[in-house]
Amino acid sequence: MKKDNVSKPLHELPQADAAHFRVPDPQRLRPSQASSHAPRILLLYGSLRERSFSRLVVEECVRLLQAMGAEARVFNPGGLPLPDDAPDTHPKVVELRELAAWAEGMVWCSPERHGAMTGIMKAQIDWIPLSLGAVRPTQGKTLAVMQVCGGSQSFNAVNQMRVLGRWMRMITIPNQSSVAKAFQEFDDNDRMKPSPYFDRIVDVVEELVKFTWLTRDVSPYLVDRYSERKESAEDLMRRVNQKAI
Repeated sequence: MKKDNVSKPLHELPQADAAHFRVPDPQRLRPSQASSHAPRILLLYGSLRERSFSRLVVEECVRLLQAMGAEARVFNPGGLPLPDDAPDTHPKVVELRELAAWAEGMVWCSPERHGAMTGIMKAQIDWIPLSLGAVRPTQGKTLAVMQVCGGSQSFNAVNQMRVLGRWMRMITIPNQSSVAKAFQEFDDNDRMKPSPYFDRIVDVVEELVKFTWLTRDVSPYLVDRYSERKESAEDLMRRVNQKAI
């Protein structure tokens, strides 16, 4: 492309609003001052069973995250009401939303039930709104998805969670984990046995930490959108906070 075409990007785009059109600037992807604190990762799991394999996978992820220099917090979904069955002042809802705001990245791990993620997993995601006022608690944050299976390996739950991650405007990393016959993969002390499944979880956690380091300081720029710059702040808040769809 010729230089004059770069300097006049709207020459043949009369339908674009020049006041809000931006040429991507690679310098904006290099923060002037990088964050020095440990990456903050929130982990959600999708089962309330006493021996929940999705919780056990999450606990292994916590150990891995800490070994890789990250700070990890786990939300216990016990006592979380169904979406819209309680006010958003409910203590468990407040706890979940505060953790979502705190986090710079997330891990979602669900069992596969009836070929899908569990209702417990979906309820947690549904309680995290797309917007709180003018703040989007998940936008631009990293996400890793995992699932545990009672039988042969499947990818239905992780595929569904990828769709939700995109809808929540999260940066969902390429790698993922699906543990087949999870009941065979843990010892009597609820620790995961050495296996290719464990190795894959290490891969996923490592990739999540790298992507979080890479994007957390520039995520507002990465998700800055032309269409939303055009839209007034008042109209944007009204649209993303609508009570009924």
